[in-house]
Amino acid sequence: MRAHAGDWIVVKSRTVGGAEQRGRIMEVGSPEGAPPYVVHWMQDDRVSTFFPGTDAQVLTPDELAAAEARQRIRFQAIQHEIVGSRRKP
Repeated sequence: MRAHAGDWIVVKSRTVGGAEQRGRIMEVGSPEGAPPYVVHWMQDDRVSTFFPGTDAQVLTPDELAAAEARQRIRFQAIQHEIVGSRRKP
């Protein structure tokens, strides 16, 4: 895993329905971008040293924005289907 300061770390939940955790990478442990990373976690505003596991993914700011846009489109499509199915006789 390689990262740069300013990238995002996304950790998927280990349980079904659990929320993912997101943090902004503030510092990188080596010039090559290898861990550990100093991460500012968004959900509780804490900063910690983090060694990512297999459930973690590094995203650039552009990659994160694109992923969020895809999620919004999927959510809107599902909402449209739900509302549309309620209107059918």
